[in-house]
Amino acid sequence: MTASNYPTTELYTLQLPSQADSLTQVEVLIEEIADKYQLPDDTFANMMTCLSEAVNNAIIHGNQNDPTKKVIVNAEVDGRRIIWTVTDEGDGFDPAHIPDPTAPENLEALSGRGVFIIKQLADQCIFTEKGNEIELHFKF
Repeated sequence: MTASNYPTTELYTLQLPSQADSLTQVEVLIEEIADKYQLPDDTFANMMTCLSEAVNNAIIHGNQNDPTKKVIVNAEVDGRRIIWTVTDEGDGFDPAHIPDPTAPENLEALSGRGVFIIKQLADQCIFTEKGNEIELHFKF
């Protein structure tokens, strides 16, 4: 199937409670999309890594592991591009103030690498002004 055989745009949505096992539903959705659109292995791996990081950050940092708060995951497949958004109900943060994990003083830190990894693996990474939503673009 070529990209021209796909509908113009296809949308997928998950509403997840803020608990660790919610990540399984995201992984299943990524696998379904990867199979349907025959994504290259590197795109699939990058999406799996980025979405795992983004959803974990939303659960832990955004929603403070509060299972009554939701994490919304959307995927929009349009031609040869997938745009994912992950939104939490937290107060947000300023991504410009994340310490550089490659700086010598941060090399041994146990956290702070997730956003750096996401920015390396996604084709584009956009945070909302409030900082409680991330948009990730992948071309395939």
